[in-house]
Amino acid sequence: MKPVFSMLVTALTLTVVTPASADQVCMPYYEMRAALIDWYGERHKGPVTNVNEQLWVSDVSGTWTLVKTLSDGNACVLAQGDDWMGGLDTDQIVAALE
Repeated sequence: MKPVFSMLVTALTLTVVTPASADQVCMPYYEMRAALIDWYGERHKGPVTNVNEQLWVSDVSGTWTLVKTLSDGNACVLAQGDDWMGGLDTDQIVAALE
């Protein structure tokens, strides 16, 4: 897990109770968005499998994060990694993750 993100998750799990499992990283969507943009330089790539899942990527650092937005306004990290495959389209990326 990304180090700074881990520290934030630990702090949030001590103060925020969410309906998601303890292993998932969840926080308000606007905070998730700010963290992905500011800390990792990731940008929204477009919808993945439905309107509630978003792929965030950084062509510079090579990081990627798959995020699901919940109906309560929170967002949870479904998957993340370091070796972003920048030349692939969204369908090819999803196929590679399955």
